[in-house]
Amino acid sequence: MARRLCLVTGASAGIGQAIARIFAERGYDLALTARRADRLESFAAELKQTWGAESITIAADLADRAAPEQIVSALEAAGRPVDALVNNAGYGLQGNYLASSWEDHAAFMQVLVEAPLELAYRVLPGMQERRFGRIMNVASLAGHLPAAAGATLYGASKAFLIKFSQALNLENTDNGVHISALCPGFTYSEFHDVNGMRDQVSTMPKWLWQDAKTVAQIGYDALEANQPVVVTGTTNKTIAAIGKLLPDGLALRLMKSQVQKFRRAD
Repeated sequence: MARRLCLVTGASAGIGQAIARIFAERGYDLALTARRADRLESFAAELKQTWGAESITIAADLADRAAPEQIVSALEAAGRPVDALVNNAGYGLQGNYLASSWEDHAAFMQVLVEAPLELAYRVLPGMQERRFGRIMNVASLAGHLPAAAGATLYGASKAFLIKFSQALNLENTDNGVHISALCPGFTYSEFHDVNGMRDQVSTMPKWLWQDAKTVAQIGYDALEANQPVVVTGTTNKTIAAIGKLLPDGLALRLMKSQVQKFRRAD
């Protein structure tokens, strides 16, 4: 029987790579997409050597509105329907809302919201027809917490992905398609290097951090169990619960007093 195919966005590092390794270990071939072609090729070689997984690498920038259709069309042309989709690509814009150009904000929303929506829309019909599918949307603990200055669109975009995942999960209850939102907290990866916050977040206590492999495994297990939303780790679950239980005014004041430790609001 032909191996199933898992499409992972943002597959060149961090959580994306860790999730791809799990799918390869479980017998999937991979479609790997990110902006850095050299990293994708090197990672594809690793997956082949370690688990015998074949990989299709597609260098693409999801900020390009044409990218999602082009990625899915390339896989269809290769005769490889998508059986699992991991919407992992993402980054952060630091500073207050007006500190970035509108073009930067538009690109951000394209990568973190519109591209995941379009990719899911394009692969879901085939999954429903085959009565098998897996869609993981990598959200964040930030999607469960009060808004934070200096990350105007980040928490909002992740909250959107959480609600989207919940609704899509309910719409696909009985057709073999599992949908889950993975919500990690602080995770060792390149995320904070890319957005220039490595020095600042490195002062956060170690007990707040998880490694990408642990986060990926929690996400995979939740997806297989068809759990609509999973927050990774006891500490993050506690933080999410407190954020929901506190009155809005108190929660916002608490966030305002702590945000400078992990966000730049200027």
